[in-house]
Amino acid sequence: MENTNQTSLRPKKLKLDFKDSKYATGRRKRSIAKVWVKKGSGNIHVNGLKMNEYFKRPVHQIIVTRPLEISEVSKSYDVKCSVKGGGLSGQAGAIILGISKALISHDENLKKNLKKDKLTTRDSRVVERKKYGHRKARRSFQFSKR
Repeated sequence: MENTNQTSLRPKKLKLDFKDSKYATGRRKRSIAKVWVKKGSGNIHVNGLKMNEYFKRPVHQIIVTRPLEISEVSKSYDVKCSVKGGGLSGQAGAIILGISKALISHDENLKKNLKKDKLTTRDSRVVERKKYGHRKARRSFQFSKR
């Protein structure tokens, strides 16, 4: 009887060499991204996978490449990310901040364009906690007069 292994269904993780690279950390919601940027050919790897294998939705792919597109260096830098926590949207947001910070530490001239599009500041919005006596954070239970 054949043993179907889960690892055979997943794409293979790559070992990447990122010596002489700049490092930055990005955060969003509950996600934390460690990002390394170096001169290269425009490859983006997230958790050892290619970016379009990790982020299946095109919206997330566009979000992640945004700092490179704005600074017009999408084909001249390689990016390696290690991201954990939260969901895919939070992870994409964390990667944006990490890439922006790392690009600025690589080349200070890119800061003006990235700052103009608000990609250098952390988005501090997080989920509000649920309150007791309420159904959600602000939504109350349905009121019944009779």
